[in-house]
Amino acid sequence: MKTKLLFAFIALLTFINCSINKHTARQTPKEITQARDDYERYILTYYPIAVEQMQKYNIPASITLAQGLLESGAGKSKLSRTSNNHFGIKADKSWNGKRTASMDNGHMCYFRKYKSVKESYEDHSKFLANRQRYAFLFKLDQDDYKGWSKGLKKAGYAEDPAYPNKLISLIERYELDQYDSYTMKDIKSATTEEPTRSIYKSNNLFYIIGNTGDTFESLSKEFGISRRKLVEYNDLYADYNIKAGDIIYLEKKNKKATINYPYHTVQQGESLHSISQKYGVRMGELYNKNKYIAETGINVGDIIIMR
Repeated sequence: MKTKLLFAFIALLTFINCSINKHTARQTPKEITQARDDYERYILTYYPIAVEQMQKYNIPASITLAQGLLESGAGKSKLSRTSNNHFGIKADKSWNGKRTASMDNGHMCYFRKYKSVKESYEDHSKFLANRQRYAFLFKLDQDDYKGWSKGLKKAGYAEDPAYPNKLISLIERYELDQYDSYTMKDIKSATTEEPTRSIYKSNNLFYIIGNTGDTFESLSKEFGISRRKLVEYNDLYADYNIKAGDIIYLEKKNKKATINYPYHTVQQGESLHSISQKYGVRMGELYNKNKYIAETGINVGDIIIMR
């Protein structure tokens, strides 16, 4: 009898834990910034949109996320960064919106350009739902991500013969199929129980824009980063009062700017610190690259070496 009760209790705990894991996933700033890699950050950022699209168009959220990850390089491709195009959809004759030129398999092609990532996700859903060649996919079970992966290749979405295996690999590695059972209630919980703020990226570094009332203590609690590190990352002093509009990095700045910014011309009202924050470059490195600054300071029109 005791043994049976013990097994029943363990089963109950397992059920409760599984239920909690399924229904309390949250899109929080701390989770996004502390994710193990860019793919996890992408998933935590965009899964609510993928689930919303699934509810509207019956496309598995796992498929939408996997395609977004693969086609956009987890949001890091040039097309996704400059045109919000996360699915590589080309601007054919049916497209009436803005477009952008980009190379594809050695050829110059025109791709669709969107105002937002959400608009890209919406258009991707319509692209599949409104074309007859994809119609057979919507007869599959919603959790049949393998069938969808193979079907997309069969319908001609991509030329790569390994496309289905790549999608399936992403889905299984990151357990994206869990989102196929999500409802709008889950998404409401994920996006409203713990409000998020926008997280930006510069020089491959994550940062936020300071709000009125932000302090190093409050940001430390919000992002799980020590107060001392936040001060250090941003080349500030311990009693600095964060102002609305301040750039606050969530990780250590780099030693040089990106290849697109070899130098910077000082503008009116800029300081070495504001330039450092703008490009995500440590102030100490700027002093090392521009030794004259220690003696003369900076003036409007000065050229600051950034790399």
